[in-house]
Amino acid sequence: MDGFVEVGRIGELDEGSMKEVMARGRKLLLARVGDSYYAVDNVCPHMGAKLSDGELEGAVVTCPRHGSQFNLADGRVVRWTNMPSLLSAIAKVFKSPRPLNTYVVKLEGDKILIGL
Repeated sequence: MDGFVEVGRIGELDEGSMKEVMARGRKLLLARVGDSYYAVDNVCPHMGAKLSDGELEGAVVTCPRHGSQFNLADGRVVRWTNMPSLLSAIAKVFKSPRPLNTYVVKLEGDKILIGL
């Protein structure tokens, strides 16, 4: 298990749910979508909101602060903010869209492990 940290057990996370977990001092978002598990940084790169307080729809998490959306599978930006287009364009000048850091998740028995 070198490089991997246990962050929970399979039965602790319902399908379609997410929660914050700690791994080596990092706050990560752990999500379950179907039989797949995803781990990303739990801080929105737009305004620093806690993504685990947002909404999960499929493998896309929506930030609770300004509606930025990210694909948990690869961290890519789906939508930078939910502001009207002019405000969104201005916001991109000051804070350019950045993807989330993603982490490998593996299952061993009933353990959920994240690679760091």
